[in-house]
Amino acid sequence: MPKGLIISNISNVYEVENIENNSVIKCIPRGKLKKDDIIPVVGDNIEFEFQTDGTGVITKILERRSYIKRPKMSNITQMIFVVSMKMPKPDLLLLNKQLVFAEYNNIKSVICLNKIDLEDEAMIDDISKIYEKIGYKTIKTNAKIGEGVEELCKCLENNITAFSGNSGVGKSTLINNIFKDALTAEGEISSKNKRGKNTTTSITLYKINEKSYIADTPGFSTFDIYEIESKDLSNYFPDLSKYTEDCEFIGCTHIKECNCGVKKALEENKINIQRYESYCKLYNELKERELHRW
Repeated sequence: MPKGLIISNISNVYEVENIENNSVIKCIPRGKLKKDDIIPVVGDNIEFEFQTDGTGVITKILERRSYIKRPKMSNITQMIFVVSMKMPKPDLLLLNKQLVFAEYNNIKSVICLNKIDLEDEAMIDDISKIYEKIGYKTIKTNAKIGEGVEELCKCLENNITAFSGNSGVGKSTLINNIFKDALTAEGEISSKNKRGKNTTTSITLYKINEKSYIADTPGFSTFDIYEIESKDLSNYFPDLSKYTEDCEFIGCTHIKECNCGVKKALEENKINIQRYESYCKLYNELKERELHRW
């Protein structure tokens, strides 16, 4: 049975790369998959059958390494979180939320600080140091002229990488620069409200080499982390989790309790205040949702 990789999905017609010869075949899923409530998504490794007209039918979805519900993708090994230094301004709460999501799904994270030509170097370095101290790789880029793109390319090797960030941060421009081609429509920033206009409407995997792909996707700026229980949230903040064993009380929320290892580390400047405030905000959001679950 031939095997392939789903590289795009438009109106439930899947483009599948045949791993035997790298040709691309248009496929539809077999009816049994629908009956079993299994929906193929971009990133799936699948088995398929050829039809007489040269198209194919997806017969089996192979085991997934990871699965993201919004936007629907599978087998992502790495996420590059693109943060704009200006127009739009950095949204570090969103970045922290995305990093939690990646930690939860066991996906490697890389932070890309883009549009570095628009902001003071000291501010950019301050943000970079926050995340490098935690252990996240941080790359500074100016996508318009290709600055930092070579370093970014090295991170893509042997990965299926998804780019994430608010509209207008420069995801599409970075991808175009990587390929030296206009693969994706570059978004324009509204001069009226300085917020991005999302121009990417479908998920597509772009092949770099035999084992490396990148994805330009809509929707990552709106995903949620509601699968995570509030009591477990600190596990996905690496800079907080290493101090939780120093808490006096089992089930410490690290917000109101006394003798809290996390709050003590915060007082000793071992944890960044902005990261801790993000934790508190996300914890309260999860807790509020849990209270109104039923």
